[in-house]
Amino acid sequence: MKEAKLKATNYLIKIAKNFSNISLLPRWVVFSMDLAITVSSIFITYFLMQVWGLSNLGSIENNRISFFLILGISVLFFFIFKVSSGVLRHSSIRDIAKISLSTFGIFITLLLINIIWKFETGKSIIHNPTLVFYCLILFLSLSLFRFYVKLAFVLFNRIRDEKIRKKVLIFGTNSDAVGLGSAIIENSNSKFNLVGFISNKNSQQRGRILGCRLYSFDQIDILKQKIDINGIIFSDSEIKKEENQEFIENLIKKNIVIYHLPIKLIEEKSPSQNISPEIKSLQIEDLLYRDEIKIENEEISKRHLGKVVLVTGGAGSIGSEIVRKVSLFKPSKIIVIDQAETPLNDIKLEMEAKHPEIEYIFHLASVGNKYRIEPLFKKYPISMVYHAAAYKHVPIVEDNPIEAINVNIIGTRILANLSSKYKVNRFVMISTDKAVNPTNVMGASKRIAELYVQSLQNKPDNVTKFITTRFGNVLGSNGSVIPLFRKQIEKGGPVTVTDKNITRYFMTIPEACELVLQAGTMGQGGEIFVFDMGKPVKILDLAKKMIQLSGFTPEIDIPIKITGLRPGEKLYEELLSDKTKTLPTHHNKIMRAKDTPLPYEYMENEVKILARGSLKKSSLELVKIIKNIVPEYISNNSDFEVLDNYNN
Repeated sequence: MKEAKLKATNYLIKIAKNFSNISLLPRWVVFSMDLAITVSSIFITYFLMQVWGLSNLGSIENNRISFFLILGISVLFFFIFKVSSGVLRHSSIRDIAKISLSTFGIFITLLLINIIWKFETGKSIIHNPTLVFYCLILFLSLSLFRFYVKLAFVLFNRIRDEKIRKKVLIFGTNSDAVGLGSAIIENSNSKFNLVGFISNKNSQQRGRILGCRLYSFDQIDILKQKIDINGIIFSDSEIKKEENQEFIENLIKKNIVIYHLPIKLIEEKSPSQNISPEIKSLQIEDLLYRDEIKIENEEISKRHLGKVVLVTGGAGSIGSEIVRKVSLFKPSKIIVIDQAETPLNDIKLEMEAKHPEIEYIFHLASVGNKYRIEPLFKKYPISMVYHAAAYKHVPIVEDNPIEAINVNIIGTRILANLSSKYKVNRFVMISTDKAVNPTNVMGASKRIAELYVQSLQNKPDNVTKFITTRFGNVLGSNGSVIPLFRKQIEKGGPVTVTDKNITRYFMTIPEACELVLQAGTMGQGGEIFVFDMGKPVKILDLAKKMIQLSGFTPEIDIPIKITGLRPGEKLYEELLSDKTKTLPTHHNKIMRAKDTPLPYEYMENEVKILARGSLKKSSLELVKIIKNIVPEYISNNSDFEVLDNYNN
């Protein structure tokens, strides 16, 4: 029985596939069909008139004349309104409008002919009831013919795609959910097959929406077994609601794929457009989302409109996004500095295509080379500097402290001094939470950069406002943990986590860059702005969720391997030291760290010692100097722990 049913289904799918692949019919074929419908409508009208006794046309000769007259006028108006030019399977309101206009034209024309004929001969050639019923039958016949042809193609397409379409439920029953359901149902090219709607309540639900059943969460296991659903589609607004988080977590644990779609796309697209390419599977970045950050575009625009802006590290994850966002405020020039050739070329091609009205200067250089950087300050009246260039990978920098000194410390010193010398309006440095109570060379080098920039603010002849921004890990940035986990999952594992208790703060790239721009406008000089990073995320939990979102079961399909902390790595990050206090700002996502700056003369002298030492001293000797400048720097799981033990 099952085998016979399977054969029958496959046969239907084969027929449906052949039917739906029929090429577009020539116009003469469509016209022939319309002509046949017209002739049939005339005969049906005559038959009904005879049955109801409303016809008194008289002789057979009159019947022939009226028949050919009706047919001829009908064909004439079909050509005038191009009734037969449409594609039957894509018939729309426009095609119905053509039919209604042509039918009205036929009625008026035949009515006038009938009046003139009666005036000349004293007899009607077409009885008025006949004319009314004919036009009504013709309109309905042509319209229904197109409707059923379109319906047939939709049904056959559904049968054809039954095996390849993903069976999905839509979350919610509000107007947004119904709109999404309509968009999926009405488009024959959708990759989804809507089987119902679901709410997050555990109560027996009844009723139908758009002909599809309404289910509750407690039915999800039954639906998974019986219907074999492939996923649940959420609107982006529902994904972000706090009350839905537990439901989403449960779906992830049950290995049910979650899709999401911005509601704006449903509102902007017409029903005939296919929205399925815009429906994306849920990514871990979506689950780490926080409330949208609102930035004061008017104030930011004033700082950038028509100005010259310099961005270091402009080809990196953060730097390139700053370039994109600053471009929206129409500066006269943007100077982009980076020492990575290929990424610099990539951002060059992108920005020149998107903003041809802005002049871009792409400068291949290291920020640690003053002779490559100063000519830019001499040539252009730079108003804003965004300093995003830095070496940031903890294990690599731990093994190469000399390079951290050259770029993170000396590079910052060169840029900050040039900004002060050439009276740049604002200098915004991007720092890291690893600079707080550092346990590695990278964090310590960034802390020295912070201290140096702060010290310049009080230099007697300085007019530049030096501003520092500090935040944690950025989702999707080069070398961040999420792209690494994604690659490991694609390879089948194992997913590597350094410690089961390790936690990190996370922020999206656009979110971080918007806060950098905002902090850059509100700073008065010498501040360290700390961003609200939300709650820290346990990396082990992050790994498990990513595995589940990929449709696998942690430790069964994809193993998780604990590798141990890397050199210089912390279990948890801090945004503030114990000695630092914070003050609120007018932006609820940005706090100001109240920190006592060190004297400029002291910082200048210490950095000079580091600069000279980087030419000939060993890594151990250099790190010792760094520890003297940053006494809270205590190495963790590193070769440099010997220096802390020696001091103790």
